[in-house]
Amino acid sequence: MHKLFLAMLALWCLLAHPAAAAAPVAGTTAATLLANLFNNYWEDRARLFPLMATAQGDNRFNDRLPNDQTRAFRQQQARFYQRYLNDLLNIDRARLSADDKLSYDIFQHEMRSRIEGTRLKTWMMPFAQFYSLPTTLGQLGAGTGAQPFKTVKDYDNWLARMSRFPVWADSAIGNFRQGMKAAVVLPRVLVLKMVPQLQAQITADASKSLFYGPITWLPASFSADDKARLTAAYQQAILTEIVPTYRKLADFLKTEYLPQARSSSGLSDVPGGAEMYRYDVRLMTTTDRTPDAIYQTGLAEVKRIRTEMEAVKRRVGFKGSLPGFFTYLSSNSRFTPYKTPEDVLNAFRGIQARIMPNLPKLFGRAPRSPFEIRQTEAFRAATASAEYNRGTADGSRPGIFYVPILDATKFNVTSGMESLFLHEAIPGHHYQLSLQQENTSLPKFRRFASYPAFSEGWALYCESLGRELGLYTDPYQRIGALGDEMHRALRLVVDVGLNAKGMSREQAIDYMMANEPISEQAATAEIERYLAMPGQALAYKTGQLKLRELRSRYEKQLGKAFSLRAFHDEILAGGSMPLAILERRMDAWAARQR
Repeated sequence: MHKLFLAMLALWCLLAHPAAAAAPVAGTTAATLLANLFNNYWEDRARLFPLMATAQGDNRFNDRLPNDQTRAFRQQQARFYQRYLNDLLNIDRARLSADDKLSYDIFQHEMRSRIEGTRLKTWMMPFAQFYSLPTTLGQLGAGTGAQPFKTVKDYDNWLARMSRFPVWADSAIGNFRQGMKAAVVLPRVLVLKMVPQLQAQITADASKSLFYGPITWLPASFSADDKARLTAAYQQAILTEIVPTYRKLADFLKTEYLPQARSSSGLSDVPGGAEMYRYDVRLMTTTDRTPDAIYQTGLAEVKRIRTEMEAVKRRVGFKGSLPGFFTYLSSNSRFTPYKTPEDVLNAFRGIQARIMPNLPKLFGRAPRSPFEIRQTEAFRAATASAEYNRGTADGSRPGIFYVPILDATKFNVTSGMESLFLHEAIPGHHYQLSLQQENTSLPKFRRFASYPAFSEGWALYCESLGRELGLYTDPYQRIGALGDEMHRALRLVVDVGLNAKGMSREQAIDYMMANEPISEQAATAEIERYLAMPGQALAYKTGQLKLRELRSRYEKQLGKAFSLRAFHDEILAGGSMPLAILERRMDAWAARQR
């Protein structure tokens, strides 16, 4: 999962696009006006947020790194969203087709949500250990991410982009300092994790830097002069711009910020934090459910899944308590059979091979985009979770399922490998994201949209398809799957508990360890993630429960007319969207099936 940090210094990119600013041509239809608005928005958005453009395979602005830490940018961003909302509301929705009305509603939701977000003081906490421009730049600059390094211009683009990093860092430090004055600061436990992340990029030898990677594989087609020039330029940039900037950020956080970081945990402990959290909940769940209602749902789900875990424990003949069973699963050597990282990767490839024959039974459409399983890069593996990185719409970059493997001999087969693959890879994120961006009938803002309640809800829903896809025949994989589902249910309790109910970090860690097979180290990392990204963890269960509710509803309504394959195809055909809009769309689909 990546948080891209985007901005732009020049105000010209927010000036109305000529087509948007011009008065409508007489006789122009509402559909044409809407299509023009979406096209103009996407173009302006790419200029305003060039890192997002890079991630989506639009390489026109790969030399840009705007300073999104300035007040001018925040004002620019607010005007950008407000202008497009105003333009949208000037279009007569009643004159649109059903598909265009759907796009209209999604766009309106997006603009209103983004406008609301610009009013909060989250800018006083510019980054944390789970969302960090410095970390994102490391992934891009290593040459293994979305930033291309194929042509001389590609290499020069990266030099230009990184030349703006020092200014960004100075502004981020300024925002951190304003947060210190207003007591809007990060928890101390997070800052302690951020400092070594930054220090890891400090080196006196340019060739040892992560950012030197692209120089080690300069294309043979480059001329000798270009190779010499780029090598010297990268060495100079690393030693005079990149390393000093990482050092400055690390030193600031360690010596100046850390002493004023808060000892408390949740967002409600900062001025304005309760309002920030309510916004985060709405943003991530795309619902108006209150934090307390979500908390109660979490308690109920924890109770239900725990009952299923007890049943599996009895099935395998374990006589002790459920926490004792968790200890057995994590400590018995029979569950850690791997010797090398390649052994682990091959096990995941075996899962893929087992489900492939059954996928056509549940899905009428499969992505064209290629797919790969890779080990997470060493520089970020210690703080990374297994994740899916979407490929490009044209297939030039595959979708990648990344697996962090710090020690293959400790990789546990009961950790939910089958459910993890269904979620992060196939048919979870790879199917949903690839089919969405391959669907050229959608406007681009929908082709590349990501609403966590939809996308993460879909991926968690896919974990429940294991038996239908030929998995979960081993009870220990089933307990792993239940552990994964329990993990998402626990999030509803601890995320709200931490950020709205006064639960401490230690209480949250203990609660997780009592209810799922998780180590203290892993539980700690998870809890600190919820402190860094309040509300994000609520999306998974919220979306999954809605999808299960819709499936159950239509199975009852349609009886023999219900097709699970058609249901899945219809959900994926529209791409990611807010849950209320999805429900209206799927209700209309069910009505057509009758």
